[in-house]
Amino acid sequence: MDVEAVRSFVRAAELGRLQHAADELGVTQQGVSKRIATLERELGVRLFIRTARGVELTVDGQVFLPHARGIVADVERALTAVRPGSRALRIDVLGLRSAQAVVLHDYWRAHPEIALDVVTIRADDPRVAVAAVRAGEVDASFRTVTDPAGLPPAVHMIHAFDSPLEVLVGPRHPLARVAADGTGTLTPSQLRRHRIRVPGIAARSEWAVFYDQLAAEFDLCIDAAGPNFGNEVLLDVLADSAEVATLVGARDRYLWPPTHDLRRIPIRGPALVYPISLLFAGTRPHPALRAITRHCRSLAPAPEPAWRPIWATTP
Repeated sequence: MDVEAVRSFVRAAELGRLQHAADELGVTQQGVSKRIATLERELGVRLFIRTARGVELTVDGQVFLPHARGIVADVERALTAVRPGSRALRIDVLGLRSAQAVVLHDYWRAHPEIALDVVTIRADDPRVAVAAVRAGEVDASFRTVTDPAGLPPAVHMIHAFDSPLEVLVGPRHPLARVAADGTGTLTPSQLRRHRIRVPGIAARSEWAVFYDQLAAEFDLCIDAAGPNFGNEVLLDVLADSAEVATLVGARDRYLWPPTHDLRRIPIRGPALVYPISLLFAGTRPHPALRAITRHCRSLAPAPEPAWRPIWATTP
């Protein structure tokens, strides 16, 4: 089996676009497409469905993906064994516009000499990330296991940094006018009775537990009904709506057209804090990981007073 074909399949699955995989692997999109087509013929199954937005895994692709990751990881470990110190630090983030990715990018800009490989494991269940760390597929993962007692002894979890939440609304939303009172902030009580749209809250995910506790604590209406069409669609909805708001992390990167005129409003009294954790192998962690954790600890702390979920590890 062609290892580069398997690697191309894994990166295309993780990034969702053949062109993005090609850019990362340093080949043409046609080259990646040919590799995957050859792999599909060899396996006798279709691995992807091509869509207007990129590629999506078939059922067979979903079954093959963890095995493919294992193949790539085994090859990388074999290369590392004969080329000590040559392997990049491989870290999983929730998304390339997430606070974790922004923090890593800031660190890399200050230390461009570090060999860093930022990936996204496409799974909502943090136990999948735990398995990837344990198997050596990634060196670390910015995921949280809300019941730390369920962690295997080989995987450790520490608090990385706090991500205070902000309200994101369109210009016609009542909360945009409330926040214009001179303080430029909102309190959790001011969010009550407003529809807070948070699509993509998946069962067993850390954010499902977070939003359940948040809604119960502050009597908030968190609306996760219906399919998740992505951030771009949600931003369009916010721009046109006088009723829908959403919550975003203060460091999360969102981009929208100037005509949307969206407003990001900090929450205070208390601040609502999403604690971000880091999973890593307890034995022989990558030597570059220590510098990353130091950088995370150097970030500005969340405003106080602050509310955190009950599963938050101690900062």
